[in-house]
Amino acid sequence: MLPRLGRAIVMLNMGGPSTVPETHDFLKNLFSDGDLIPLPFQSFLAPWIARRRTPQIEKQYEDIGGGSPILKYTRLQGERMAALLDELNPSTAPHKAYVAFRYAKPLTDETAIEMKKDGVKRAVAFTQYPQYSCSTTGSSLNGLFRKGKTGTFGDAVEWSVIDRWGTNPGFIEAVSQNIERALAKFDEASRSDVVLLFSAHSLPMSVVNRGDPYVLEVSASVAAVMDRLKHSNPYRLVWQSQVGPSAWMGMQTGEALKGLARLGRKKVVLVPIAFTSDHIETLYELDLEYAKEAREHGIEVHRAESLNDSPVFIRALADLAASHLREYSAGDIGPTTVQLGLRCPGCTNATCEQQKSWFARGGR
Repeated sequence: MLPRLGRAIVMLNMGGPSTVPETHDFLKNLFSDGDLIPLPFQSFLAPWIARRRTPQIEKQYEDIGGGSPILKYTRLQGERMAALLDELNPSTAPHKAYVAFRYAKPLTDETAIEMKKDGVKRAVAFTQYPQYSCSTTGSSLNGLFRKGKTGTFGDAVEWSVIDRWGTNPGFIEAVSQNIERALAKFDEASRSDVVLLFSAHSLPMSVVNRGDPYVLEVSASVAAVMDRLKHSNPYRLVWQSQVGPSAWMGMQTGEALKGLARLGRKKVVLVPIAFTSDHIETLYELDLEYAKEAREHGIEVHRAESLNDSPVFIRALADLAASHLREYSAGDIGPTTVQLGLRCPGCTNATCEQQKSWFARGGR
């Protein structure tokens, strides 16, 4: 049981199937989420789409070793972060990290039951998406809100939120170090000509056009990394993981690689900039699909490692949480940031309004 004076740090992410047989349930949960993918007749269409896509996605998880490592790395990051927090902020110790995935185990329901059993009274919702989007962090917070308002986490849990941190110096340093290690694989004479392709999960233009801040925040992360690297290399921000026929944010990573080859730029580092650990978008899309296409076009390509067990990154997580807890305890900040309180100008989701108000009151 977590003592009353301890702090729960709830790490929010989309998750991924840890084993191949979990793929169908993961996809069904994903396509059932109206915050992420609004569909007509969602309760009927979501299971149908999931069934159709399951064999293809199962094969992809088999190709990367039989499942997603995101739970392994999130737990590792959480445990090491909590241990550091006990040292950095002893006044709020002990700290315990919980994992709440949106579409795979452990789902928010399971995490809520565990926290209630532990007697948690003070919790921080800590998004593991560095850059905010209504379809990622927003959806996870909506999930917490729905359970929180019904008492699933227990009675009188006091909440606060770390909602975005895409320019945090520790995060930027960890990404930059991984880029430098990837650049070191190229001949020194031509290293400055290597193109850095920052790749982030794309968004439908319908989401972008309603005022979602994700594209701006990913761009800010890229700009901060390039400042840290002293603009040593040419770079572009590109987008991956488009699904379906509707318009998505571009250009797509695969098309960018083809275009660079056509322009004679044959040395590339792929940089995952919106992911905090390896999962299918890095291990399959970047490492197997895009890298293979790049080599077929004569490009020498290396990928900057994901953050995974980076001690620099884990220290950044601990620093973020420690600063948040100290400033909240001192009354210097409230439960939520000013930015979290602003809905997208084109938002029509009533749950978003209710969720923001609920967290702004500390989950009351």
